[in-house]
Amino acid sequence: MHDTRLDAIRHGLHLRRLHPAYFALAMATSIVSIALRDSGLSAIPDALFAVNVVVYPALILISLARLIVYPQECVADLADHRRAQGYFTFVAATAVMGLECRIVGAPPALVIAFWWLAFLAWVVVMYAVFATLIIKQRKPRIERGLDGGWLLSIVATQAVAILGAALAPLVPEHAHAHLFLALVLWLVGGMLYIWIISLIFYRSVFFRLAPSELTPPYWISMGAMAISTLAGVYLLDYGADLPVIQAARSFIVGFTLLFWATATWWIPLLIVLEAWRHLWRRYPLSYEPLDWGAVFPFGMYATCTWNLARALDMDLLRPIAVFFAWAALILWLLTFIGWILADAPELWRATFRKVPDHHRT
Repeated sequence: MHDTRLDAIRHGLHLRRLHPAYFALAMATSIVSIALRDSGLSAIPDALFAVNVVVYPALILISLARLIVYPQECVADLADHRRAQGYFTFVAATAVMGLECRIVGAPPALVIAFWWLAFLAWVVVMYAVFATLIIKQRKPRIERGLDGGWLLSIVATQAVAILGAALAPLVPEHAHAHLFLALVLWLVGGMLYIWIISLIFYRSVFFRLAPSELTPPYWISMGAMAISTLAGVYLLDYGADLPVIQAARSFIVGFTLLFWATATWWIPLLIVLEAWRHLWRRYPLSYEPLDWGAVFPFGMYATCTWNLARALDMDLLRPIAVFFAWAALILWLLTFIGWILADAPELWRATFRKVPDHHRT
């Protein structure tokens, strides 16, 4: 008899078409929790953290199951211009989970493990994705192959930079190495944003954009700048003793403010585009895994604004941070409900249903 649980995984969870970007669920959960902690809450962030303690390893197990059952599909995703960037959500989710563990006072060994996993995954995913997309022979036109999901590479890069900076006090003998690497990653993330957002802006302005193509990951245009802001603040917080950061302090402050201003600029435009998509063009509201790509930017904007206000002693920004923290929570709840309604029946069938006779031997 075949393994009934493996059959359940195959036929109940539809692993063949599972999107690589599903780790955005863990990304969004962690950052909303952190944003609410910044606002002074504890019970709700603790509950969200508990959710992620279950969700994050579950997503790892499901992803490993897909790799075992459908390895060719995983490789195909790596060469797909619209799906390959989803692998960066694992890197970002791991780094943001590690950051929350650092904030809640988890054992240093656990935080270090998260950092190593995030950093090694960043190296593998970064060069595997871009090398594959560069050398593949058949490539889509820019309006078919480019969307906001490409900015996940920046989110992943800056997430690793943030965790590396936050980790520095826990490893004093290697603190300067961690901080220097965090600075390098922060700069790499900034340059990647310039390259990719230029293409996205060109694609959006000069090519027709249908409502179905204006997917939630376009919110990462704002989220990538928000997480770059937070990375800059963490460099200022933890790198005060590093000579290269001392020498570049004015540069870091200036670009951190530039990143925050750019993130802020995106918000009204993205709201207008969402209204055009759903109210004017009447595109239906329904859950899809990519919706988590819109939750994460709200939580990250709240967190980066709160920390920027603290670092630069600008209390006028704190109410903005609190507003977006609550907005992120509401958006998370709505998306979570959509996820449960959409996927819970399949999860239930995958776990408890009887395997059909034609799958037995």
